[in-house]
Amino acid sequence: MSEAKLVSSSKKKLTESTGAVGQNATVGSRIFDVLNYLFLTLVALTTILPFVYIIGASFASEYEIATRPMFFIPQDVTVDAYKFIFSSNKILRGFENSIFITVCGTAINLFFTVTMAYALSKTRLRGRNFFLNLVIFSMFFSGGMIPGYIVVANILNLKNTFWSVLLPGAISAYNMMIVKNFFQGIPQELEESASIDGCTDIGILWKIVLPLSLPVLATFGLFYAVGHWNAYFGAMIYMTNAKEKWPLQVLLRELIIMSNGSAGDMANMDADFVQPPEQSIKMAVIVVSTVPIMCVYPFLQKYFVKGVMVGALKG
Repeated sequence: MSEAKLVSSSKKKLTESTGAVGQNATVGSRIFDVLNYLFLTLVALTTILPFVYIIGASFASEYEIATRPMFFIPQDVTVDAYKFIFSSNKILRGFENSIFITVCGTAINLFFTVTMAYALSKTRLRGRNFFLNLVIFSMFFSGGMIPGYIVVANILNLKNTFWSVLLPGAISAYNMMIVKNFFQGIPQELEESASIDGCTDIGILWKIVLPLSLPVLATFGLFYAVGHWNAYFGAMIYMTNAKEKWPLQVLLRELIIMSNGSAGDMANMDADFVQPPEQSIKMAVIVVSTVPIMCVYPFLQKYFVKGVMVGALKG
């Protein structure tokens, strides 16, 4: 009986000590959760509030922007900045060009990225290590802007065409390496069973690999799309004599230059635009160029985190 009481007493003390430890752990985890939520809330506010201010300032008058250092809701609502932006049909044409470049450029990027990554993910490929070393070399060294311009404008003769902004960045070596790692993580048994059933390599890629790769494809498709939407330098140097093919970002850059220049400079640049406001036009330009691409994020959000994590953890 004494031994039974001793064992029972030991179990009771162990249970009490375990409960105390669990309670302390629970309190600590709650404190961590509270601090974590506060920190993430502050980070979110520092990200969201400036954009809310920009939206409010885009509808404010010049006097209000100059006199009020920070506000989210303007006192005198005006749409003069947006009237200036859309006072010419060139902005609508710029929207069409940006959508075309973004859609076609993203499709080209994904095509070359997927096909090259799938081929390099196969160890049976002859010369695989040689091609991988070439890809890695291109991640650290490049020819530079001037040789690139000579190749695009003189050798390939793509100047003043959409191909001049679509082909030079047709593939990202870094993204391709991550997609390759993702393909290597797909069970080989699936591809072997499809091969036994008579499926070719292209059929395996189309019917087996791509349906299993939607997260990584959506993620890098979003990366490519954002890059094409925000790009302006390529069109600015390659489309000097084809302003009708300018994307939205180049036109908005021209509006910023016009809003900071004199009346004579603006008349020389484009006679279709009216006299712009000086400050609210900058805010409106940010809204016009940012909101369309932000509308894509909700549709790809469920794939985003998974696509970033998977593939980056495999060698």
